Amino acid sequence: MLRVVLTILNVVLAVTYPLAVWWSLTHTSARNTGLLVMLVLIPGIALRLRGKSRGELWPVLRVPLVVLCVLLLGVLFDDPRFVFAMPVLINAGLLVTFGSTLRGDAPMIERFARMQDPDLTEAQQAHCRRWTVRWCVFFVVNGGVALVLALLGDVRTWATYTGGIAYALMGGMFTAEFLERRYRFREYGPGRLMPHDWLLKKVWPPHA
Repeated sequence: MLRVVLTILNVVLAVTYPLAVWWSLTHTSARNTGLLVMLVLIPGIALRLRGKSRGELWPVLRVPLVVLCVLLLGVLFDDPRFVFAMPVLINAGLLVTFGSTLRGDAPMIERFARMQDPDLTEAQQAHCRRWTVRWCVFFVVNGGVALVLALLGDVRTWATYTGGIAYALMGGMFTAEFLERRYRFREYGPGRLMPHDWLLKKVWPPHA
């Protein structure tokens, strides 16, 4: 139950953060905005620490502590650019998370794929590795754009990109990977098909 609550909180925060910051900065100061974001983050961090042993604290706290330190700088200097840094930090964290799995036997995308199909062929494993690399490149580019917009300090442009365009690009990445996987491997699963699989099966019939 706790994991579900944390997941929901993280998704809501990630989706609403740009719009919430835009609204807050147009109605109040950067200092108040930073304080508000910190007040929202701290309960979530406390929930994540619940039940953790001392050895598990640092892996859980390292990213949130960096985020809180950056927000604190924004509060101290009353500078909105520190508040704008959140998407940059998120992309950096995702880059590290995805990139670190490339050193092992199962890249991040392969781990996701094995949740649906534990038995992957060598070709499917290679496909998952390529897409993990592509996601790493995406996080570099997306984080770089977010960093430039943060330094420019234009709240409207920043909110438009991080709260709209960036999510559209991520959706495009997910869609492209899904379509490429269906086109190359033509595996639609047993039993009743979902509507999109039914359509794709008509367009790209399974291999003989």
